[in-house]
Amino acid sequence: MKEEEVILVNDQDEQIGTMPKMEAHKKARLHRAFSIFILNDEGETMLQQRAASKYHSPLLWTNTCCSHQRVGETNIQAGKRRLFEEMGFETELKELFSFKYKAPFDNGLTEHELDHVMIGNYNDVPNINAEEVADWKWMRPESIKKDMLNNPDGYTVWFKIIFERFYEYIIRENS
Repeated sequence: MKEEEVILVNDQDEQIGTMPKMEAHKKARLHRAFSIFILNDEGETMLQQRAASKYHSPLLWTNTCCSHQRVGETNIQAGKRRLFEEMGFETELKELFSFKYKAPFDNGLTEHELDHVMIGNYNDVPNINAEEVADWKWMRPESIKKDMLNNPDGYTVWFKIIFERFYEYIIRENS
C-alpha cells in the first residue's frame, strides 16, 4: 500500500506540492491538515484518545478527529471522510478558522501544519475504529480546560493550541 501523501502549502495555504506523510514530518515541512470538534446538544465536546499504535502522541486525548486533506478534496470533504473512518459516523461540518503551528516530538518527527478547524453536532455513541482510537468521551469545555491545567501531558500539543481558540468560540456562541 502506498504511503499517504500530504499537501505541502505556503503561508497563504496555496498548494506547492505533495510529499509522503512521514517524510514531511521528518523534514518539518508545512502541510495542510484539519481538526474536527463535535459537540452535542448538551454543550459537551467529544474527545478521542489516540490509539496506542499511533506513530506520535499515542494514548493522548485530543479533539474528535484530525488528519490531512487529500489532493482534490475540500476541507469539509476531507473532514467528513476521516470522521467516518475514525469515529464511524457522519454529520454536517462547518469551518471555523485556521492557524499554523510547529511542534517537534521526542521521536524526531515534527508536526508543521496549517490546520483548518471544523465543528459539527452529534448526539449518539460513535462506532470507533480501534486501529485509530483507543477511547472516547464527552466533556464540558470548562472541565477540559481544568483537566488540561492539571494534566497537560495527557493531551496532544495541537489540541492544547486549538482549544484556547475553540474555548473562546464556545463561550461566545453560548452567551
